[in-house]
Amino acid sequence: MQTLTDPFGRRIEYVRLSVTDRCDLRCFYCMPKGFNDFEEPEHWLSFDEIERVMAAFARLGTRRVRITGGEPLVRKGLPELARRLQEVPGIEDLSLSTNAVQLARHAEALRAGGVQRLNVSLDTPDPQRFREITGGKLEKVIEGLMAAKAAGFAPIKINMVVMKGVNDGDVEAMVDFCIAHDFTLRFIETMPMGDTGRAAGDHFLDLGVVRERLERRFELIPGVMPGGGPARYLQVAGTDLRIGFITPLSQHFCETCNRVRLSVDGTLYLCLGQAHKFELRPLLRAGISDADLEDAIRQAIALKPERHEFNDKPGQVVRFMSMTGG
Repeated sequence: MQTLTDPFGRRIEYVRLSVTDRCDLRCFYCMPKGFNDFEEPEHWLSFDEIERVMAAFARLGTRRVRITGGEPLVRKGLPELARRLQEVPGIEDLSLSTNAVQLARHAEALRAGGVQRLNVSLDTPDPQRFREITGGKLEKVIEGLMAAKAAGFAPIKINMVVMKGVNDGDVEAMVDFCIAHDFTLRFIETMPMGDTGRAAGDHFLDLGVVRERLERRFELIPGVMPGGGPARYLQVAGTDLRIGFITPLSQHFCETCNRVRLSVDGTLYLCLGQAHKFELRPLLRAGISDADLEDAIRQAIALKPERHEFNDKPGQVVRFMSMTGG
């Protein structure tokens, strides 16, 4: 079997595939209010182009694909794309990141299409605070989560960006919520992506502080979860709840990075915290062969940097997270 290996010996087996840079929420740390500088639809990769790129990655050893955005559920026909990706030889794990606002309408079709796991962004269980952070309605997210449970998704992981002075007071309530509903919980540190991310940096909270707080109330024991991501897991003793800590700043995990991101316009981003990129769309639309497409992907992986520089150069990445893909 072929493998993709970057210049630092890391095997690249995971692609985060963005199908849109648009979103139906406006989380203040991700996309500014009034922002409308979205990619033109004619620049979006078509489903045929996406399938072709993912098939090339799969032939080169990629086994995990996560569909992301923006908010992927605003892209029409997403369950059909999921079905097509699930049928690509070599792809063994197909998952989806979503804010769950539209999940109630699509959960059953996505599950039937082959999506196995869900990550749902939810930064607070408090309706008013949710509106302040996102501009949206919490009840739609809860409806989506319940529909996902009913459709048989497991595990369902809740991603909470913990921000000092914003929602850090909700940490224990979110633990209780996830215990009650059998969700996995993952805490994430803010990252300085674009102007919005740097503004959120004023609310940065080292997750070591969160862990210490939780240890005062809960007994935390070592835990593990399947998946290709960077979370370090603990389990709340006496429950099935696993809590992951994703710490790109306080304890970066660059040495084990196994992923790249493909944006909706066909740009491969090799690192969230660096400018390295490789554009596939012009090659696809010029009629590149499958063999040359695989060579292009190898060339792109050769550009992958050793590590991000969020701490050293927090202002160097100007693109928003919604442009890169989650």
